[in-house]
Amino acid sequence: MDSEAFVFFLPSTISFHVSSRLLSSPFTAATAYPPRAELAVSASPRRRRRRWRPDLPGCGFCFSSIGINRIRTNKFVKAGSQPRQIACRTSRICCEHSPDTSSKRHERYQRQPQNVDLPELHPKKKKKPFPVPIKKMLQASRQDKRLAQMRIEKPLEPPKNGLLVPELIPVAYEVLDNWKVLIRGLSQLLNVVTVYGCRKCPQVHVGPVGHQIQDCYGTGSQRRNSHHSWVRGSINDVLIPIESYHLYDPFGWRVKHETRFDYDRIPAIVELCIQAGVDLPQYPSRRRTAPVRMIGKKVIDRGGFVDEPKPQHSEDCISLLAELDTFSNQQGQSSTPSNVTELAEKTLKAYLDVRQGVKKLMSKYTVKTCGYCSEVHVGPWGHNVKLCGAFKHQWRDGKHGWQDAVLDDVIPPNYVWHVRDTTGPPLRSSLRSFYGKAPAVVELCVQAGAEIPEEFRPMMRDDIVIPDSEEARMAA
Repeated sequence: MDSEAFVFFLPSTISFHVSSRLLSSPFTAATAYPPRAELAVSASPRRRRRRWRPDLPGCGFCFSSIGINRIRTNKFVKAGSQPRQIACRTSRICCEHSPDTSSKRHERYQRQPQNVDLPELHPKKKKKPFPVPIKKMLQASRQDKRLAQMRIEKPLEPPKNGLLVPELIPVAYEVLDNWKVLIRGLSQLLNVVTVYGCRKCPQVHVGPVGHQIQDCYGTGSQRRNSHHSWVRGSINDVLIPIESYHLYDPFGWRVKHETRFDYDRIPAIVELCIQAGVDLPQYPSRRRTAPVRMIGKKVIDRGGFVDEPKPQHSEDCISLLAELDTFSNQQGQSSTPSNVTELAEKTLKAYLDVRQGVKKLMSKYTVKTCGYCSEVHVGPWGHNVKLCGAFKHQWRDGKHGWQDAVLDDVIPPNYVWHVRDTTGPPLRSSLRSFYGKAPAVVELCVQAGAEIPEEFRPMMRDDIVIPDSEEARMAA
């Protein structure tokens, strides 16, 4: 045999013989069938052979048998008799693998897929999955409890002990700079590309005309046959604002429900950069020189409680706050750019750099999110504000169910339908299975002239030909 062979031995008196041709025809295994195969079964060399000729499905394996005769001597004989020689026939079945091109096509598709489905929508009546398996969390909790019972101090490394990580300070400044570029670029691109938002549901569409896909589930959707009620959108529809409480000392007093108005609400990305080492005069932060000491879940040495200094409110500080917040960068307040394509490429690059930088910071610094709603808190533990109105909030007295956050919790992708031709007809419900999706920021920059990133190309399904309505009915 030319190809690699696998040999199996059957020490029995039954011999199998299968002969079939390999798939040498240009047809695939799903459409072509090989000729009839012969199966010869002989229970004994003296008996008459019976042949069975079934139609076997096509496969990439060829079976053949080789008969081997050997002589076995009977060890148990009667007294005064001669030993007898018993002939026994065994068979050996060889399996030959035929090289198939389907595995090569699968590997090529994995390297460069044509289309990728979006992640499944999380149901509102169910808690978010934990990013860390619950077995590992229970194992770490038992270990901390064991150390606490032995009165052994818990080993903490920066930034878990309140100290900064020197390697991540430049990353925090880079993320903050890209965040400013992203907000400024989106506010200018909104004067070129139109964004629509539904009045009744959180659906967003980027394009000259709102789509006609009937997927609205808001109030009064039955009267409108699930059609959306489109209005002009803003930057908050493209880049969903996720805010967090700013804490001068993350290891200090927790934010309570009665004291929630004493703390400022700023974007969670800005708060993460401040705790990672960025110094802003508007939002001061405590920089520790001695580490925090803990035994189990109890802090035994935090360096004392320090009163929070008053932030500065100069003109420079107010202008800087306008660059960091999306609410002050609404449509119509920014000027129309001269080079739209260059601005779109710069904005898209800033968005990808922000996601990459935030992912690096979250690998070290703790960010918490509610398992039922979209609340995010940057710090070692969550706050005690009772404002959660999600599923079964009555059981929790309005408190949030804190767990570790992932990147999409801090920067929601906000997927929208991808419009391949902005001058063509609006998207229709009959062809929704042929349309792709992309994050709203990526779709906005692509329609402004930026090149599609490779990581989002399979999701946008540009390689799929969109048929007509009549052709779509005949498609499987």
